[in-house]
Amino acid sequence: MAKVKSVYVCSECGHESPKWYGKCPGCGQWNTMEEELVTKQNPTVKTVKSTSSYSEAMKITDITTEDEHRYKTGVNELDRVLGGGIVKGSLILLGGDPGIGKSTIMLQICKKLCEGLKVLYVSGEESRRQLKLRATRLEVDSENLLVLTETDAEIVAEIIRQQKPDLVMIDSIQTMCLSELSSTAGSITQVRECTNLFMRVSKSLDIPMFIVGHVNKEGSIAGPKVLEHVVDAVLYFEGDKQMSYRILRAVKNRYGSTNEIGVFQMTDKGLEEVENPSLMLLSGRPKNVSGTCVACTMEGTRPILAEVQGLASSTTFGNPRRMSTGFDFNRLMLIIAVLEKRAGYYFNGADTYINVVGGLRLDEPATDLAVAMALVSSLKDIPIAENALAFGEIGLAGEIRSVSHAQERVNEAVRLGFNKIIVPYHNLKRITNNTEAEIIGVKNLREAFEALT
Repeated sequence: MAKVKSVYVCSECGHESPKWYGKCPGCGQWNTMEEELVTKQNPTVKTVKSTSSYSEAMKITDITTEDEHRYKTGVNELDRVLGGGIVKGSLILLGGDPGIGKSTIMLQICKKLCEGLKVLYVSGEESRRQLKLRATRLEVDSENLLVLTETDAEIVAEIIRQQKPDLVMIDSIQTMCLSELSSTAGSITQVRECTNLFMRVSKSLDIPMFIVGHVNKEGSIAGPKVLEHVVDAVLYFEGDKQMSYRILRAVKNRYGSTNEIGVFQMTDKGLEEVENPSLMLLSGRPKNVSGTCVACTMEGTRPILAEVQGLASSTTFGNPRRMSTGFDFNRLMLIIAVLEKRAGYYFNGADTYINVVGGLRLDEPATDLAVAMALVSSLKDIPIAENALAFGEIGLAGEIRSVSHAQERVNEAVRLGFNKIIVPYHNLKRITNNTEAEIIGVKNLREAFEALT
């Protein structure tokens, strides 16, 4: 006879406990323990599997990859993030805030893939009519696109085995459920077990599968972190849904780099690729205004130029305010400390703000110099030259340290019309300049600001 008991599962890390805790013993997060009902069977007879049902061990030299190829989605930005296309048998998790464009891009790639492949689109959130209306708006119309509105994961898996499509899309995993589990759809147990079921189907039939996942208030995939370990690739849509630009980033990819990003613009016809994100991020840049400097960051193999805006305004309070958008706050505090101690630019009487225009987030140390120059420009109220660009890492001694991919950064800056480029002094000897652009190597912060102005 089946026994039913209650356990508490952490929504962040999947830690199970027989009793409730305010703080998860596994990951230390507060108020994440949720009650789950678990049914356990008491088997009376143990069955032993025959060895004929096991998969055979093979020599790695006998395994061939000659027939391995990737499916091109027709969306170059998505192919770039995936590492060149969709690998057969891969399980891809796509996450993002509500309304940011997850379902839209899923239907859009069907337009190209359905020219030669059979695609099964499983929706647990929308009806067939709603999907048809959105497909009409996106101009997606093909007999190779099959639509299934079902939330039972076992039924979906059986239909996949019968139809044997070339590609499957699950929208979304939080709506799927297994009938033998007593918990509700979207719970930790349901999300984990449904994903494991789809993973087994995908690997056994060698069918690539996209899974759309919701995010929680912290911005992570809703459900245990073990969900991200099951899949082969995890893609995140970033950006404010109130703005038109979207950034697709890979945080895990077994078949490619995790440093590449794809840039899109949301329009009434769906998501459009932005082939030159630097030009987009620099559009509308103010002229002859203090507190703005152009930075160059590397996203995988792609150099991207972005505008960094700094503001230092006097304050009457004892503790000046610090705020950062698109740049690490702790890194900002470090840069301010170095500017005060090593360069003599004092911000202790000024509120300090940093903003990266366009919704891009700068995580690379090479953008330190541009942030520092924007702050000093605002503090001194001296505009930085319009055609100038700066990149370099700032050390605690106030020195400008060398960075990687300096030649690629310079080439991108010259291509977009910048003719004064401030680089670390030790990078100067490895840069080839075949243009009329002025490349200046600097050793410290004061040299950099004097060169930019």
